Amino acid sequence: MLSAKTKASNKVIFVVLCIVAVAILYPLLFILNNSFKGKFYISADPFSLPTGETFAGLTNYVNGLIQTGLLSAIGWSFFITIISVILLILFTSMTAYYITRVKSVYATVLYYMFVFSMVVPFQMVMFTMTSLADKCHLRSPLGMCVLYLGFGAGLSVFMFSGFVKSIPLEIEEAAMIDGCNPLQTFFGVVFPILKPTAITVAILNAMWIWNDFLLPYLVIGISTKYKTIPVVVQMLVGSNGNKDMGALMAMLVLSIIPIIIFYLTCQKYIIEGVVAGAVKG
Repeated sequence: MLSAKTKASNKVIFVVLCIVAVAILYPLLFILNNSFKGKFYISADPFSLPTGETFAGLTNYVNGLIQTGLLSAIGWSFFITIISVILLILFTSMTAYYITRVKSVYATVLYYMFVFSMVVPFQMVMFTMTSLADKCHLRSPLGMCVLYLGFGAGLSVFMFSGFVKSIPLEIEEAAMIDGCNPLQTFFGVVFPILKPTAITVAILNAMWIWNDFLLPYLVIGISTKYKTIPVVVQMLVGSNGNKDMGALMAMLVLSIIPIIIFYLTCQKYIIEGVVAGAVKG
C-alpha cells in the first residue's frame, strides 16, 4: 500500500505533468483553431473559437495550397528526408563500427572529431557551407542529402558507437570463422543488432530534416522548384504587412501532420534506442 505522503507526491507530479502537457499542446491547438477562421478575424481575436461569422471552413487550406504549391513541397521534403535518413543510417553505422572495432589513434581522433561537430553551431559554418555548396554543385535535392549527411553524422556516429561497444566480439568472430568477410559480418550480424539505435537515429534525423528551414533556404532558396515545406510556408509571411494568416495557419497544420504520424508510429523506439546507445556506451 502506498503511504499518504507518496500518494500526495504522485498527485503533485501528475498535476505538474498535466500543466506541462497543456503548455506544449496549446500552440498546436492555437494553430489548428485559427486555420478555420477568416484571415481578417485572426489578428482581431486570435484566441477565440470560430463562430458562424468567423468560420472559414476549408477556404484557408484551399488558398494556401494554391498560393504555395505545398503538394510539390511535400514531395521534395519527403524525397530529401528519406534519402538523407537512409544515407545517415548506412554510412554512420559503418563509420561507428569501424571506429569502435579498430583500436588506433586515427580512429580515436576521428571519433572525437565527430563528437566535436555536435557542439559547433550551424551559424558558424553556414556561410562557408554555402560557398562550398556552390563550388561542389550541391544546390539540388541530392546535394541537400549530402549536406544533411555531413551535419547529422556527429550525433548519429556517437549513438551508434555507444551501442556497438555493447555487442560481444565473440559474435563477430563466429561469423568470420564461418567464412564471412568484414562487410558480410557487419550487414549480416552486426547491423540487425543495431536496429533499435538505427530506428532512433532515423526518427531524430527525420524530425530535424523535415522541419529544417535555414539549410534549404540558404542552399536551394526560393527561386527554384525544389522548395521544401518550411520554405514555402515562410513565403506566406509576406512583407510590409501583406500576409494571409489564415492560409499560413492552414499550411502549418498540413506540414505538421506527416511528422506527427511518423513520430507516433515510431515513438516506442526512441527511449529504447537512446538508453541503449548512451548508457551502454
